[in-house]
Amino acid sequence: MNSFESSPTLNAWRAVLALAVVFVMLTTTGWTAVANHRGPGEPLKVALNAWEKGRIGARHLPSPTAPPKLLAAFFASLSAAEQARLAVKYPLVVGNLNGAPVTLRYQANRLALMRAREADEERVRDGRLSSEGRLVASRRVERYESMLGGDRQILAFDPSGNGRVAEVLGDLDQAKRVSVVVPGVDTNILTFEKSDNWYTAPAGMAESLYAAERAVAPSTPTAVIAWADYTSPAGLGMDAAIGKLAEDGAVRLAALTAALPGTSEVSLFCHSYGSVVCGVAAHALPARVTDVAVAGSPGMRVGNAAQLRTNAHVWATRDGDDWIQDVPYLAVGGLGHGADPVARGFGARVVSAYGAVGHTGYFKPGTESLDNFADIGVASYRAVSCADGGASCRSGAGATG
Repeated sequence: MNSFESSPTLNAWRAVLALAVVFVMLTTTGWTAVANHRGPGEPLKVALNAWEKGRIGARHLPSPTAPPKLLAAFFASLSAAEQARLAVKYPLVVGNLNGAPVTLRYQANRLALMRAREADEERVRDGRLSSEGRLVASRRVERYESMLGGDRQILAFDPSGNGRVAEVLGDLDQAKRVSVVVPGVDTNILTFEKSDNWYTAPAGMAESLYAAERAVAPSTPTAVIAWADYTSPAGLGMDAAIGKLAEDGAVRLAALTAALPGTSEVSLFCHSYGSVVCGVAAHALPARVTDVAVAGSPGMRVGNAAQLRTNAHVWATRDGDDWIQDVPYLAVGGLGHGADPVARGFGARVVSAYGAVGHTGYFKPGTESLDNFADIGVASYRAVSCADGGASCRSGAGATG
């Protein structure tokens, strides 16, 4: 038995029972997402296979898994016309390559979105699909059209399965401070943004945070990434209770932060299951990540902040009526995510979430949770409001602001 406790005592057996009861409840009540609609097959895999056989002139194309520095050097060796030619021929690959110029990735992903829209428009008209399948395709078309609107900067896009996407607000190349929003369960193409309660979806969370950071520090060049570029659990079933998807997401998150352009410092804002991803990734994050803040966390798969093995400041918040507090903060046999990050003994810097309501209200404008996130994102630590009303959470966190 694997546990954050020292031995499989009577309390551990009670913990197993408690976890079993809670997760049975989660998977048999309205908290569970009933449908896990599958999208297209694996277009990115097809694109990667073509890329691996491709050339630019007489040169072989580099492995898409090559280190970002090698990929950056490869693209730097190309002319603008050659770069554009690769983006047009392999948009799904170029648009997802850490190390490729971000403006080129934006251009490639715009093309990839247009092609994905065309493919789903065909599915809408395909009488062989069920009415439900055509409805899902229609909803995806609407989402693609939204992401193609205006001057949106899509940093990553993969329509495979339920889909993954990341969007940038601000100038990523010039930013001195970059914030990454890591969302939780049920994150996919269709839920990346919402018409109602905009700030509860990844795109809205990032937009709220970006606006708040600019208000706090208008002279600081900032950028915010809505990072829905990992496969999250669908609903609060078994995938949400274990760490497999978090482990896969952590690899992608560490790769993203290491490959960001320039020398910007990075803060992570991790909501719900996203905090599990951040906890697993913490030890592998580059030194440029100065802050890891979690909200509504079910745990970070450790017993305390020291076990994260990071030099970044670790912040945590939870509002008083967030149902996540009723989930057992335990880990037994791979089930559960460990200690409560807002508990006194965990060792995080616990900040106020005053004004936030429920599990999804942390990025709502006017809340102290959003204000605190903005202060953390621009390293204005003196302005952060602690949950205890004092200054304990700011102690030793720097003298800026």
